[in-house]
Amino acid sequence: MTSPFSRPALVCNTQSGSHDEAVREQIVELCRANGAPLVATFALPDGDIPDAAELQRQGIDLLLAWTGDGTINAAATKAAGWDGAILVLPGGTLNLLSKALHGDRPVPEILTDALQSTARRSLIPTILSDAREAFITVIAGPATRWAEVRETMRQDGIIEASRAAPEALDEMMNGPGVRVGADGKDYPAVILTPTPTGIRADGILTDGTGDVLRHGLAWLGGDFRDGPSEPITTADTIMLESEKPISLEFDGELNEVASPATFSLGSSAVDFIATA
Repeated sequence: MTSPFSRPALVCNTQSGSHDEAVREQIVELCRANGAPLVATFALPDGDIPDAAELQRQGIDLLLAWTGDGTINAAATKAAGWDGAILVLPGGTLNLLSKALHGDRPVPEILTDALQSTARRSLIPTILSDAREAFITVIAGPATRWAEVRETMRQDGIIEASRAAPEALDEMMNGPGVRVGADGKDYPAVILTPTPTGIRADGILTDGTGDVLRHGLAWLGGDFRDGPSEPITTADTIMLESEKPISLEFDGELNEVASPATFSLGSSAVDFIATA
């Protein structure tokens, strides 16, 4: 079977805790076996993520983004306007976009499907804001402090994380919440997810000790969406308000914006490959 792509390139992070040289070798071999050998590898942190001009210059038609969600965001942003396509492969902790595009599947299965014409190519919905664009999700509110605890646990271990956890808990329970619109209910965090029909807003719930514990475990385990929440609305534009600047997590990267903050449904400026 002839592959629809002939000049793929790989972007990865060799210093990531999820990096596995055996998987990297599988990627190289699968591309070669399907008649589309890798023409370039952009290995972070020493290398740079290629922009649209560089991808075009090298004649690359498929960018394999075998990285975490934050690096995928950076790669898609830099590739805007390029006429190739991005294939997201699970190479991070959460792999939320990979799961959305391919289901919870391993790298070899996804790559084989993409290289054998059993995949779809299209733009994907995104979330636009003054701060940046999100391809996966935006979390807004004081509960994002748990993301800092999670990173502390990854880098310094559970003992250091346990020292940071009480402050994150206090911020989640007692800090000014965030709401959708001026008259909305306050939540410790609002989760925004881009969908083809609009931005879906869900508010996390902390009504009892059990909810709080579940949220702490969900954040430390990686997937914040495992905590209890309730749907708020789905719309093309969402305005968030708070009594203080709003802490944000864009595709896993922390940020902060002034209140009120507006988020609009957008569309990626580069194609993605879906195999699910």
